[in-house]
Amino acid sequence: MSVIDEEHVRGGVFKDINPEDEDAQPTEIESLCMNCYETGKTRLLLTKIPFFREIIISSFTCSQCHWTNTEIQSAGRIQEQGVSYTLKLKSKEDMNREVVKTDSATTRILELDFEIPAFTQKGSLSTIEGLLDRAVAGLEQDQPIRRATDPDVANKLDQFIQRLKKLKDVEEEFTLIIDDPSGNSFIENPFAPQKDQALSVSHYKRTPEQNAALGIQDYEPEQDDKPANDLETMRNEVLVFNTNCPECNSPASTNMKLVKSGGATEELGTRITLHLTDPADMSRDLLKSETCSVLIPELEFELGMAALGGKFTTLEGLLKDIKELIVTKNPFTCGDSATTDTAEKLEVFGKKIDKIIAGQMDVHIILDDPAGNSYLQNIYAPDPDPEMNLEKYTRTFEQNEDLGLNDMKTEGYGKTEN
Repeated sequence: MSVIDEEHVRGGVFKDINPEDEDAQPTEIESLCMNCYETGKTRLLLTKIPFFREIIISSFTCSQCHWTNTEIQSAGRIQEQGVSYTLKLKSKEDMNREVVKTDSATTRILELDFEIPAFTQKGSLSTIEGLLDRAVAGLEQDQPIRRATDPDVANKLDQFIQRLKKLKDVEEEFTLIIDDPSGNSFIENPFAPQKDQALSVSHYKRTPEQNAALGIQDYEPEQDDKPANDLETMRNEVLVFNTNCPECNSPASTNMKLVKSGGATEELGTRITLHLTDPADMSRDLLKSETCSVLIPELEFELGMAALGGKFTTLEGLLKDIKELIVTKNPFTCGDSATTDTAEKLEVFGKKIDKIIAGQMDVHIILDDPAGNSYLQNIYAPDPDPEMNLEKYTRTFEQNEDLGLNDMKTEGYGKTEN
């Protein structure tokens, strides 16, 4: 994009940028224009995407040759899992959805059999319409040369470009897929915190090839030669190791205790439905696995799997985490970036969560875990809980696909052929 003078950075011109600062202005830095090699200006802004994470927006302009360039980079780390967004576009309003597309993301439009491979474009913050415009601009870039050297190919490409442009009118439904192994791409849900029926999000474990493309070295554990009694000793100890706080990056300590795993993915999925009838329900212990979704039907709310990660807490703790994720940490509820509809909607949602915690709303909490590894305390045990229903169900093909079970071979595992 441009080359930033390192001495400017060292000299303190690159002031601290903070996404929590509502009055933050872009940081401006003189940098080298890669088009005419004169001095231009780069503007950097660290900001947040609602229900997503921090990103750095950079914009370069050159007053000499008037060349401009804008791109985005994730301000966070590569996520533990890749993410795939599938959006069914049905109206022109869908063209206005915000999109974060990192350079490691692959974009597909199924109906046109069209694909933008990973690492062929810089990351961008745009809309669906902007994404299509950028694709059209890329295809049109060398058309004058093609018309002179290969008219047939140029004509076919012109026809395809027209089909791509026509998608913006959304005369027919089409499907957009953004698949990002880094887990840092995003498509806006305009109905948040309610579920978006047209948008599906799935997380997956990266392949070794995807890790290599992202520059991640696969970790290969050394052969465990520890005697069994040493391992048993470790199971009875609380291990302490230094780490950084995931919120503020300050030094911290993590306590860890080895426990025996509850086993692999269960044969059946688990759906737990609790009718909240008493404020005492807030103290129920709760184990939410990474594969568990949380639903509150009365609020038309659904929190997808992996949104809060796996955690052992209470029902009150889970609801507070949901409020913090959806309302408190959402920058669109305050400041210049706030919109009236979004801010009011999220404020109302936060107040409803407070009422649920105080026992002032008659609602149901549903924990839906296709892996079957989540739990909600029965305070009447060993007797049945009159307000809680535990249901076991057979997973769908799509749920098995999300869990990586469809391609897993279990028959004859561990056996060698003669």
